[in-house]
Amino acid sequence: MSHVIYLDYAATSPVDPRVLDVMLPYLHFPGDFGNPSSQTHLYGFRANAAVETAREQVAACIHAQARDIVWTSGATESNNLAIKGAVYFSMQHNKKPAHIITIKTEHKAVLDTCEYLEQQGCTVTYLTPDRDGRVQPSMVEQAIQDNTVLVSIMHGNNEVGVLQNLVALGAMIKSHSILFHVDAAQSAGKVPIDVDAMSIDLLSLASHKIYGPKGIGALYVRHKPRVRLVPLIHGGGHENGMRSGTLPTHQIVGMGAAYALAQAEMMDESKRVAALRDQLWLGLSALPDVYRHGSTTHCLPGILNVSFSGIDSEALMMGLPHLSLSTGSACNSAAILPSHVLQALGVPDRLIQSVLRFSLGRFTTEQEIEQVIAQVTQQVQRLRQFSPFWGGL
Repeated sequence: MSHVIYLDYAATSPVDPRVLDVMLPYLHFPGDFGNPSSQTHLYGFRANAAVETAREQVAACIHAQARDIVWTSGATESNNLAIKGAVYFSMQHNKKPAHIITIKTEHKAVLDTCEYLEQQGCTVTYLTPDRDGRVQPSMVEQAIQDNTVLVSIMHGNNEVGVLQNLVALGAMIKSHSILFHVDAAQSAGKVPIDVDAMSIDLLSLASHKIYGPKGIGALYVRHKPRVRLVPLIHGGGHENGMRSGTLPTHQIVGMGAAYALAQAEMMDESKRVAALRDQLWLGLSALPDVYRHGSTTHCLPGILNVSFSGIDSEALMMGLPHLSLSTGSACNSAAILPSHVLQALGVPDRLIQSVLRFSLGRFTTEQEIEQVIAQVTQQVQRLRQFSPFWGGL
């Protein structure tokens, strides 16, 4: 099989070999494979100690306390627990419907959760960001109502890579004594996050976006002042009652190791990946009628969303068998629908239909980027020769 260049890191990342090495001893004899909740023997003690070390590693990456980290199955579950948990608690205690504020460009794990809560009697305000994909504090403030319980805003967008100004947003939201939830699945470990400086109450984290294993994630839940949630999963009262279920030690250890590596290497790696992204954009933008979407200054280092006018993105990808790319979110790939993110940014349909998302990462090389530029350029030029939508036709 010929070498396939992987440029879909925003969908998932490979497990770093250093992370895998840390995980393996927690799967079999003579390692510490025990149930972390089994506190009657050495295997359980050691597994529990490993879980708590990982909790500290994840917390350190976002400048939080280890006690505020709740293990989940991934960022989707974390988003559900944060939003539903906070809303359910409010509705139980205030005996009135809750109001939520979010943005139209959020991940489906947030948008679908909000839509579900609307069916339960809640109201939701979906803000439209500016053309760069950012939302201003004043926009959020104007949407606040007497019964607003929660504001949910993604840090780094998974399709266009735009970063929100969480410091300004958090300060404004805090001044109104409203809970602030942030989906940081794409940004954690890639750009600095400080939950106190950003006034964040709830923060969703993923492992597989930052070179850890799939199937594990976490939710930061602020302890002071105390954020109260209604749990979604009941059972053994694990994670201080917020998320029952046997803890997968090997996955948790892997996530902890991945976050520790990300924190240690963040500055150098982000600078290198951003340089590769800029190299890619410089090469692709040499073609006529190529458009980059999202902010070019407030953005994640590894995401580049580009439209090639006059061609269909599916046809373009079919002509690039040696490149692993996507047209947007992996969560939307099962349904052939226009990107809700690009629609919210006001991108014309003709450009949405010709978009590719390039997402770079830790193992992307400069040589690979040169190959990508050459292959994409050749294929775009070839398809445009046959396109009825190119050349003014």
